[in-house]
Amino acid sequence: MARTELSLLSCNIQAGSSTSRYREYLTRGLNHLLPIGKRDSLDSIAELARAFDIVGLQESDPGSLRSGFTNQTHYLAERSGFPFWSHQPNRRVGRIASSANGLLSRFEPSDVRDYALPGRLPGRGVLVARFGSEHDALTVAIAHLSLGIQSRRDQIAFLTELLADASHAVLMGDFNCPPDAAEMQALYRHTRLRPPIQTVATFPSWRPSRALDHILISDTLSVLHQRALPAARSDHLAIAATISIPTHCLPG
Repeated sequence: MARTELSLLSCNIQAGSSTSRYREYLTRGLNHLLPIGKRDSLDSIAELARAFDIVGLQESDPGSLRSGFTNQTHYLAERSGFPFWSHQPNRRVGRIASSANGLLSRFEPSDVRDYALPGRLPGRGVLVARFGSEHDALTVAIAHLSLGIQSRRDQIAFLTELLADASHAVLMGDFNCPPDAAEMQALYRHTRLRPPIQTVATFPSWRPSRALDHILISDTLSVLHQRALPAARSDHLAIAATISIPTHCLPG
């Protein structure tokens, strides 16, 4: 079977905000609610994203005060030269702050859907894109899971049902837990997704010690390379992977 390489990037961009130590969550709190400096951060992230085929974004502001009413996913698509993009707004705090999952792609998806994830607090979601023919499609899901373990269990149960029949699947995003957490096991038991061979620490970005961001792939795909990369001054490092997939999974 002919195979091809695909480069992936998953990145919690913190809406373009900068955090370089824990105390800045408090001391720079006002900066997180204003558009100051965010355009420079986005330009740095765009430069990083330009080298990849498919990019999944979390905490991308779809247009509120803190982003200068800029749809950050659209902005990054234009700056990085991606012809296809989509976003899923999933949390809004009035006109002050909003958050979304985002997709940037060199390939045209055959289908894009978004789903709200269950949880004690609303505002989490998963964006799902399919590429190629229906039976052999590559399914790419981008998610941002909750901090609470019970909400994560419910969200992972939802993702398990959503991806149970996907033969060639990628699930990437900010999981807020390590890949071997107890609640993650349902994904490995009931879908073709597998835990990563290599665990990469991504949080906090200034002293990475916790593996919270992952790119999970099904057993029909294989990882050739995986690494963490700075995403401007977000509090998360981005995670990048080069994977091998059947050529027929992507549109010609």
